[in-house]
Amino acid sequence: MTITNESSAPLVAVVGATGMQGGSVIKALSASQKPYRIRGFTRDTSKPAAKALADQGVEMVAVSLTVDNKDQVFKVFEGASVAFIVTNFWEHYDKARETAEGKMLIDAAKAAGVRLLIWSGLISAVEESKGKYVHVDHLDGKAEVTKYARSTIPVGGPTRFLNIIAGLYNTNFTTPLALPRKQADGSFVIGLPAPADSVVPSIDTARDYGLFVRKAIEEEVDPSVKDVGAYGEFISYADIVKQLSEVTGKTVTYKELTQAEYVAEAIAAGYPERIALELSEMYQGIAELGYFGGTEIGNGKDRLPVGVKGALTWAEWVKSTDWSEILK
Repeated sequence: MTITNESSAPLVAVVGATGMQGGSVIKALSASQKPYRIRGFTRDTSKPAAKALADQGVEMVAVSLTVDNKDQVFKVFEGASVAFIVTNFWEHYDKARETAEGKMLIDAAKAAGVRLLIWSGLISAVEESKGKYVHVDHLDGKAEVTKYARSTIPVGGPTRFLNIIAGLYNTNFTTPLALPRKQADGSFVIGLPAPADSVVPSIDTARDYGLFVRKAIEEEVDPSVKDVGAYGEFISYADIVKQLSEVTGKTVTYKELTQAEYVAEAIAAGYPERIALELSEMYQGIAELGYFGGTEIGNGKDRLPVGVKGALTWAEWVKSTDWSEILK
């Protein structure tokens, strides 16, 4: 454990400290041989997850990261030399709010004078598809924040901006987003609005995303690199179900759904209609344009700290996951 209070250690400010990505960043830094001071932001420091981080030496700060709390947000970044920023669209389903908060966080980190600002962004569905997919707000909002950061943080200036794009969460396949659905014969089907041979970059986010952030903090990244892809491997949906079957011993197959079929299933699973359409267009866009679109990214496996085992493949993650309550 290398979390310290020594003033000589760099201070890393982590947004979403108790969330999947922010928590992964803290976990990766705490496993490093290099010392760090870590300041984690959360709305409620009394929650068990926040208390657990505080017990590890993380400076947990209670703060509402909303635009009406701008002055306090700017204050909590003060003294940081590195900032990790992520926004959570799924908390409120509001693109305008996500964009405004993301821009504010960029401004706050920049005002604090951080040497490195790491942002968890995504590509723009509407731009990559040339207007075909216009409902994928959780992509487009983050892409707008990325564009804003690049327009306000000059290349070669005192603050380095790096966008580390998380691959498709493996955990999506344990939630209604892509849940294996049990059939009458006891088998399971994963149905998405994309061909079976579509490939996606898979990632065990909680375990591995933070390793890519740690790499960027600890090792010199080529200044020409603007975007890094965080993933374990590229894998097709056909291979996802094949390997899931092989590891679990259950029969799992894949079915390509129409947009209408997927939207209906998502609504039945509890998603609002506009979010169901958004999810459908997301999967359709990934299949048609590629997960990273036309963005030039670094290879995921080459973006891990020296001496660290590679990010998990899909099969490795499946083996490490308890499927007893999912495939039953």
